[in-house]
Amino acid sequence: MSITEFGHGYLFRTKKKKKKKKKNNKKRSNSNRVLTPSVLGFPLDFTAVEGNMESFMTQVKNLAQSLYPCSTQKLDQEMKLQFLRNSSVTCNDGSPAGYYIKESRGSRRWLMFLEGGWYCFSKHTCDSRYETMRRLMSSSKWPPTRTGTGILSSQPEENPHWWNANTVFVPYCSSDVWSGSTAKTDQNDYAFMGSPIIEEVVKELVTKGLDGAKVLLLAGSSAGGTGVLLNVDRVSELLEDLGLGSVQVRGLVDSGWFLDHKQYRFTDCIDTISCAPTEAIKRGVRYWNSVVPERCSRVYNGEDWNCFFGYKVQPTLKRPVFVVQWLFDEAQLMVDNVHLTGQPVQEGQWRYIQNLGSELRNTLKNVPAMFAPACLSHEIITRSYWMDIHVKGTSLPRALQCWDRSLRHHGNSSSIQAPPRGCPLHLIDSCPWPHCNPTCPTIREQLTGQEMTVIQFLTHLGFDVQRVAQQQGMEPHKLLGMLSNGT
Repeated sequence: MSITEFGHGYLFRTKKKKKKKKKNNKKRSNSNRVLTPSVLGFPLDFTAVEGNMESFMTQVKNLAQSLYPCSTQKLDQEMKLQFLRNSSVTCNDGSPAGYYIKESRGSRRWLMFLEGGWYCFSKHTCDSRYETMRRLMSSSKWPPTRTGTGILSSQPEENPHWWNANTVFVPYCSSDVWSGSTAKTDQNDYAFMGSPIIEEVVKELVTKGLDGAKVLLLAGSSAGGTGVLLNVDRVSELLEDLGLGSVQVRGLVDSGWFLDHKQYRFTDCIDTISCAPTEAIKRGVRYWNSVVPERCSRVYNGEDWNCFFGYKVQPTLKRPVFVVQWLFDEAQLMVDNVHLTGQPVQEGQWRYIQNLGSELRNTLKNVPAMFAPACLSHEIITRSYWMDIHVKGTSLPRALQCWDRSLRHHGNSSSIQAPPRGCPLHLIDSCPWPHCNPTCPTIREQLTGQEMTVIQFLTHLGFDVQRVAQQQGMEPHKLLGMLSNGT
């Protein structure tokens, strides 16, 4: 979900400048080129490579870039739309559900991404959603192809460790956080079939090569990230039932780790944005006929709404999960009724924002593998700048690579071995301010588009440097230096 998509008055948009690619004008000789499998028309699988991975990936990127101008790879970058063969599994409005796929013959790694985009939990909220965001409830206007970005990109310079995977993008058209199991009937105005959509996609992928996979990474952002938590064990169990228990199923949760805490300002539950997450999910679970992980349902005695909150469901999962979460998530602040409009925030709002970061840190402290920058943003893994964000000197792709290496000999177990030196898995910022990490996405004022420094941003939010410095017992210039450096 993109905050700006919903037009609720957010002042800032986060955006990274695209890096200019250096042109290589040096002529290459085709006569001396070695005929590798990539040259012959199918990509290589580097899953089993050990040792100096960084050096190896540099060589791979150089090779791919040198071959690109005279290859047909450009034609294969786009993911192509496939509607589900099982026509009874549909989007909200009864139109066929489906997925986009880019196959990578020879690779035994598969990446299946679940799109996000909030939810609706009643006839009123779903009618409103259908009028304003129909693309998230119907497949009638889906384009025939999609181009992947971030972790879905087929370009090694943008996606160094997953560029060669078989890539699947599953559009979100069920409005149920990928949990519902209700078909559209004369009595039901809408279908909520997020759970069977995932099941049918996996079954079809088995016929396209997933049966020979070594790893399936089930990833998702926002509501799709929560959908990963709800479905990663079920996907693994489905493959086991199909005789494919050797496929290692893992989860990657991006911006789907929401909190069920008290809102900053309570409002009646009349629409999706203002309704407290706990109340919205309680209503949704009944309306969608949701399917949640069995172990989680047992832990919470059938109060299945609990299983939509990461810190509650994650300890019950059997399969390994990597959590990516901004400490100051824009979507969380929105549903908590903290709206960053043109006016500086009040002192109570400022404390609430800081407490949000502290609460998220506490819920993540026992998660074995995670990446949590102290930034105000939402979603990251499909952003073209996802490589630019660092926590404690480590990028997200690097952290995911370390996680991948730690799981290689553990099959579908959630246990991990100690990562190699210099290969951290548990990365969380300790600085207490929004955007105190200097690698956070660039902040732009929405009206003018002008870039803002961290200090300008915090000052606009109502951050009083003099007062906070006095509270911390330090000189204002020292505090300003800490903010500028992200310490």
